[in-house]
Amino acid sequence: MVSTGDSAPTFTGKVGTKDHESFDLENHLGDGPVVLAFFPGAFTPPCTNEMIAFQDYLDSFDEAGATVLGVSADSPFSQGEFREKHGIEFDLISDMAGEAIDAYDVALDIPELGLHGSANRAVFVIDEDGTVTYTWIADDPTNEPDYETVLDAIGA
Repeated sequence: MVSTGDSAPTFTGKVGTKDHESFDLENHLGDGPVVLAFFPGAFTPPCTNEMIAFQDYLDSFDEAGATVLGVSADSPFSQGEFREKHGIEFDLISDMAGEAIDAYDVALDIPELGLHGSANRAVFVIDEDGTVTYTWIADDPTNEPDYETVLDAIGA
C-alpha cells in the first residue's frame, strides 16, 4: 500500500471529457501539490457528494496551487456525463484498466452492487517532488474524507 513518504506511483488513463484526451500523472508533478481522490463510481450518492464537495473547495485548492484529480474505474464517457451533470470543473481520470487503482492498492469489490475492481474511496496528496505527503483510505466506502484536513495537507 502507498504510504506517506513513498514515491507516488505514476499512471496513465483517459480524462472524462467529450474528447477523452490522454492523461499522464507525470505531466502534473512539479507544478504544486496533486490531490488524487479515488472514488468507487460516478452517479452513486456518496461519490456524487464527495466530488461536489471537492468542487465546492476547488477555489481553496486552486489558491494553494494544488491540482485536484478524481480517479475511478468508470469509463471516460460516464465520467464526462457525471462532470457535466454536476458542474465538476476538475479532471476525472478513467482508470478502466485498474492501473492506478492497483498501483495505489485501493481496489474494492462490492459484489452486492456488481462492482469488481472499483476504487475504494481514498485521498493521496503528492508534493512537487512526487512524494506522497498525505494518505486517507476509507474504512467504509460510504465515508467521505475530511476536506479541511486535505486542505491542511497541501498547506492551504
